[in-house]
Amino acid sequence: MRALVRIIGGLIVLVIVILLGLMLMPMHRTAAVTNLPAGYEPPAGAGERVAIAADCAACHTAPGGKPFAGGRVVETPIGRIYASNITPDRKTGIGNYTLDDFRAALYDGLRRDGVHLYPAMPYPSYRKMTEEDVRALYGYFMNELAPVEASVPETRLAFPFNQRWGIRLWDWASLPPAGFRPYMRSAKLDRGAYLVEALAHCGSCHTPRNGLTFAEKGYESRSADFLTGGVIGAWPAPDLRARDSAAQRWSDEQLAALLASGRNETAGVSGEMALAVEHSLQHLPKSDMEAIVSYLKAIKQDRPIADASAPRSTPAPTAQQLASASPQLGLGARLYLDNCNACHFATGKGAKNVFPNLDGNAVVTAKQPGGLISLILNGDAIPSTSERPERLVMPGFGWRLNDDEVAALATFVRQSWSNAAPAVTTADVAKLRGAVNTTPW
Repeated sequence: MRALVRIIGGLIVLVIVILLGLMLMPMHRTAAVTNLPAGYEPPAGAGERVAIAADCAACHTAPGGKPFAGGRVVETPIGRIYASNITPDRKTGIGNYTLDDFRAALYDGLRRDGVHLYPAMPYPSYRKMTEEDVRALYGYFMNELAPVEASVPETRLAFPFNQRWGIRLWDWASLPPAGFRPYMRSAKLDRGAYLVEALAHCGSCHTPRNGLTFAEKGYESRSADFLTGGVIGAWPAPDLRARDSAAQRWSDEQLAALLASGRNETAGVSGEMALAVEHSLQHLPKSDMEAIVSYLKAIKQDRPIADASAPRSTPAPTAQQLASASPQLGLGARLYLDNCNACHFATGKGAKNVFPNLDGNAVVTAKQPGGLISLILNGDAIPSTSERPERLVMPGFGWRLNDDEVAALATFVRQSWSNAAPAVTTADVAKLRGAVNTTPW
């Protein structure tokens, strides 16, 4: 018994020593990954192009707020995190940051005062940025943006997540090496890899995370898990690599159209992806969009998409029964006719380039029904883009449908036409009703 007590006591002491070591460990700042000539000046306009590709505005601009002045709520599994002011204001922004301070924020998730940023800031991806892009982005924020004095709410998470020093251990266990090292078979594919893996940080949403540290399971296409689907808030981020995923089934032109304009013949963007299209993807040069599409097609995996099928609770009505408003239709079908049929039609096919197809839609058939539930409750908007200036708004129906009705409608959509996804419960809906609406309208 005494030996056991000594062992337990020793383990407690060891844990305390490790924790104290982490608390007292000097902050690590990654140096520049490439040496540039003295007096190097980024090309004109390079910084703004990097800021657009890195999608900085989507997180650091609050709804109705000034660009880059922060305050946007980022919903995470550990609580709400408020995006910071990254204008060059010296009081509330980053006006006092040196180049080394700025690089430490991008590469290591460190604020100027040494406090760790939560990895909601995608520094695990930004670590791959080239020094040329780091300097261009720094010059853009410091010299081209107007300072905005705007304080943002302080992020207050519950214990132990409010102990930011613990992020040092997370960084040690989770961060990939700094810098981007070309590894694809052509310069075009390497450009696509750099955009997807580093600047656009697509893996932050589309890569699954492990259950222990919630870190992404991979940061590049050489990882079998990279871009194979994730969850952001309540929204599913679809698998981009499976042979029968939408991204792989679409032609290059269809995929490029969705990314650049927010819609194609069968689909439209929603949730966080709408923000990415609005603030970033639609503004990329054609060569970058072609590189992204080529890269995504090149990393296709020869496997079926993760199975989200389940036995239907009731036989799905035919399009003819829906169109004729048969009195034998169940509650879900009747709700569909009342609320959805005018745009998405009895066939569930919608209208090309206008109303998304519900039959086979990745958000509709996802294992996690949160995206579909949120759409029904809160509505959404396909953003106005230069290629497609019409801003298409789907209204929310949460004000007129109770939780039982939303569950019945969502289940009907998930189990009709060729869809065969699991049913939605009233509890699923109740969990999301009243949650922060992160849609871009």
